[in-house]
Amino acid sequence: MAKGKELSTEQKLRQLYELQLIDSELDSISVLKGELPMEVGDLEDEIAGLTTRIEKGNSHVREFEIEISKQRSNMKDAEQFIDKYKKQLDNVKNNREFDALNKEIELQSLDIQLAEKRMREAQRGIEGKREQVEIAQKRLTVKQKDLDTKRIELQKIIEKTEKEEDKLRRKIEKARKGVEERLLKSYDKIRTSYRNGLAVVTVIRDACGGCFNRIPPQLQLEITLHKKIVACEHCGRILVDDSIMHVEVE
Repeated sequence: MAKGKELSTEQKLRQLYELQLIDSELDSISVLKGELPMEVGDLEDEIAGLTTRIEKGNSHVREFEIEISKQRSNMKDAEQFIDKYKKQLDNVKNNREFDALNKEIELQSLDIQLAEKRMREAQRGIEGKREQVEIAQKRLTVKQKDLDTKRIELQKIIEKTEKEEDKLRRKIEKARKGVEERLLKSYDKIRTSYRNGLAVVTVIRDACGGCFNRIPPQLQLEITLHKKIVACEHCGRILVDDSIMHVEVE
């Protein structure tokens, strides 16, 4: 289809209104899906975060367990040294040897106390991390169940509307090719400014079909003449009359 100056204003308005009708049909499918796509995405992100938290928690538990095993080994070595030094006490020849052996026994005893302290700390760490992991795991189970439910619900809608969406996207692509670039940019800008995506609206009971503000009689006359593109003075939407509305979207 020809573009720009080769088309009359009425033809341009019909193009825009036809494009709006198709876009609105596609928008209605998005409304059917509602917040499901966003909710699914949020749940997936939350589940990924919980999974990472659980993995880190279990990793910390393993580190604490390794620490406990290490300190248990240290305790065993220290106990063996104490037994060895105590046996040597029976064969000391002077007070200096006696004092030296007792000093070694004392040092090994301190090592045992330190190992016991570190084992207790590691055990508390294990208990704390396991509690956190358990809480995260319960939350993960609930969130995974929610995600599965919402995925099924969303998939049913997608299966039901997929063909229609593809058809509408092809029609939108075709319709957009017929609109001159300047008008298309304005149309897109207006559409993204409003949640309902309406850039082209009809005059309903002497009022704008988008913001419902009253349209002055002179402006209504200009709309019906189709001599220029008329925008609502209040919301900026493109206004069309009944004759433009009678467009069959194939």
